[in-house]
Amino acid sequence: MKTRMVLPLVLLLLAAGANAQDARHGTLKNVTGVVTVGSGDTLRTAVPGGGVTQADRILTGPGASAALALKDGTLLMVGPDAMLELTTVQFDSTTQEGNLVVNLLKGSVRMVTGWLAKMHPEQVRVTTPTSVVDVRGTDFIVEVP
Repeated sequence: MKTRMVLPLVLLLLAAGANAQDARHGTLKNVTGVVTVGSGDTLRTAVPGGGVTQADRILTGPGASAALALKDGTLLMVGPDAMLELTTVQFDSTTQEGNLVVNLLKGSVRMVTGWLAKMHPEQVRVTTPTSVVDVRGTDFIVEVP
């Protein structure tokens, strides 16, 4: 009798875990130095394997850096003393549709574009306080002093 009650509970917990994983739009692959991630007043220490979602801000300290991979295969390498916002991160792996807007407020970011930029380059942008970059290449660096 107890086995019958445990199995539905295990399945429910597995489904909840899968839904939490689905909520992430990307994964931190490498973190060096002091790096924080979060939105609003909620910041957490970045760790490799940690998730990032739309509206997250990535802050790197002096000499710090972070590398993250988004669901469409886009790679972002954030340099030291940087502030980067994941303004819009949407990608549907079934339809291959979505939008990506990254806002670099200061510092530098190297972007190696993924599937979305290859199939729909007009739907990928990098913004800075003074400009908007429409993505047409596959590997580039943007720097904001």
